[in-house]
Amino acid sequence: MSRREIREQIFKLLFRIEFNQKEEMAQQEAFFFEDEENEASEKESIQISKKVNRIVEKLEEIDRSLNEKAKGWETDRMGKVDLTILRLAVYEILFDEEIPTGVAINEAVELAKKFGQDSSAAFVNGVLAKFA
Repeated sequence: MSRREIREQIFKLLFRIEFNQKEEMAQQEAFFFEDEENEASEKESIQISKKVNRIVEKLEEIDRSLNEKAKGWETDRMGKVDLTILRLAVYEILFDEEIPTGVAINEAVELAKKFGQDSSAAFVNGVLAKFA
């Protein structure tokens, strides 16, 4: 699985946090990997799970940063897809030293093009530019 595909899986699993309690995420993770569409090797599953868990641990800090940078757009007003993409990218920008900021932004825009609405890519790019 490529890095882009792994990031996409992370996005899909992280998206579930919007509809489930944090305590339910272990069960949601099991359901996620049972789905044929989300099939991954054991090593990839562990990598995906670890990153999602690290993001969830930093969620309050990530959301606080988003609320500070995205003037006029509180996280509770953002579309769930855009918010999930932003959370992943902001985590990578602020906390993941292995991912260059430019790569995090570019990959977030690509996710927005694939999963978001017509205006999602521009919105995500605009918000993340304030972190660069």
